[in-house]
Amino acid sequence: MGAAYFYHLTQRPMEETLRVLLERSAEAGWRVAVRGTERGRMEWLDEKLWQGPEDGFLPHGLAGGPHDADQPVLLCTEDQEAANAPACLMTLDGARLLSEEVERLERVCVLFDGHDESAVQVARGQWSALKKAGCSAQYWSEESGRWEKKAET
Repeated sequence: MGAAYFYHLTQRPMEETLRVLLERSAEAGWRVAVRGTERGRMEWLDEKLWQGPEDGFLPHGLAGGPHDADQPVLLCTEDQEAANAPACLMTLDGARLLSEEVERLERVCVLFDGHDESAVQVARGQWSALKKAGCSAQYWSEESGRWEKKAET
């Protein structure tokens, strides 16, 4: 059984935190699906990841291409299946998250904007639903300027 890690973003932009988490996932040997809610947002993220530092290139693809199953990181939306057989799922912008995914995958990461009250409310609802389902979860905050674990179920 895996665990869900909730990342309450208040200091760094989402794409910066996501890049760090994707790099760590690659080091662990995990394939990752990054799930958002809107295609345009995932296209924007795709461009941001391509613009990263040359020495920190993250191989990835936008779902819907001919090589989705081969991608170490696949950017998709809620209505697309992650064809790359991920060990880790990262959700953005309140994208759906099921307790079955937490149980099946090595790790699930939920990134949410702490300056957006609706995003905070969605994350709280997801936390409560996972807790009720008996899933392991951790809540991490960067409010102090560095990541600190604030809660665990």
